Amino acid sequence: MTWIFPFAPLPPAYRIDWPALEAAFDWLRAMQDCPQNPVFHGEGDVLTHTKMVCEALAADPLWQALETEDQSVLFAAALLHDVAKPIVTKIDETGAITARGQGRKGMTLARNILWHDETGLIPPVPFHLREMIVALVRQSSLPFHLLSNDHPRREVIKASQTVRCDWLEMLERADAQGRVCADQAELLEKVALFGEYCREQECYDRPFRFPSDYSRFIYFSKENADPLYHAFETRDFEVVLLCGLAGAGKDTLIARKYPDWPVISLDALRFEMEVDPTDNQGAIITAAKEQARAYLRVHQKFVWNATNVTRQLRSQLIGLFSGYGANVTIVYVEAPFTEILSRNRTRSKVVPERIIHKMAAKLEIPDATEADRVLYFCDGTEVFRFPEHQFEAGVFFA
Repeated sequence: MTWIFPFAPLPPAYRIDWPALEAAFDWLRAMQDCPQNPVFHGEGDVLTHTKMVCEALAADPLWQALETEDQSVLFAAALLHDVAKPIVTKIDETGAITARGQGRKGMTLARNILWHDETGLIPPVPFHLREMIVALVRQSSLPFHLLSNDHPRREVIKASQTVRCDWLEMLERADAQGRVCADQAELLEKVALFGEYCREQECYDRPFRFPSDYSRFIYFSKENADPLYHAFETRDFEVVLLCGLAGAGKDTLIARKYPDWPVISLDALRFEMEVDPTDNQGAIITAAKEQARAYLRVHQKFVWNATNVTRQLRSQLIGLFSGYGANVTIVYVEAPFTEILSRNRTRSKVVPERIIHKMAAKLEIPDATEADRVLYFCDGTEVFRFPEHQFEAGVFFA
């Protein structure tokens, strides 16, 4: 089934039905009241800019040449690329307007909008398409700032692990065209240079290809590493780090995929130690890490079963595991959001729904820059994995 975003422009006219879009989505209407710095956005509010960006994208012959589903992915990214501005925009005492942090916040908002749409208008978004839209939103400013970055090669290689840089170039060309500013020609030149630089690094329409999984892990674990360095593999055991909201199906997946593996479960430790999920978790984490060290010392494979919704938390654990010589696989588990809430209500120890919503709001889905391998299971089905599927036919996801 071809996924199409509601009211996306279709051939031959590629007309955008703005009244229908505005009537459908409150997050789009919220942009109308959000001001922008007039130096960079003389066109005015965020909604006006968003409309101009989408119109520029729909008029782009390269976008029109894409398959219908790919067009919808980029159109959704254009609609959502500034979705966080109404939340993060600040006006200081001098009248200066800033929107710091909109990329990271926009990533979370875009995912939540597409994952648990409350309007009922957005068709269920396949995981790989949703995450491509989210990555486009997250990386949307990269082409404008790449040349001022201290490590441009690392930045484009990193970006290429989650987003198609050729699509990012297309989106940001429309972003530059969809504004009124004195430096528009300079912005368009920066976007073009971004595309050329990605071609030079061989990551324009595909992820950068590392010599091995371990080489990729080493590159993103160390400063000033060489992406072409073929790291020598000496590790002889594996640790699986689970990631996913409460109720996503992690326990079910363990029973099916890792039935004979020792499991360190934070939920089980909470039950044993009589610690509520809303209480301080310090003692639980300490006990879990002690169990992990006992396995790590003897190179025993095991599963770490917890939500692990942030990259920072996963990074600390991966550092611990890899420090003992473990090969680390992250397994991300997901279900429809309504199903997650429903399953939670039937648990023996129900997690307060406000906690689940809070976790969802800060969820950072793992990617290939974090570990040796990343597997993704949606409602019990493996949807794709890094790195095996990321090079198929120049696309990112199976």
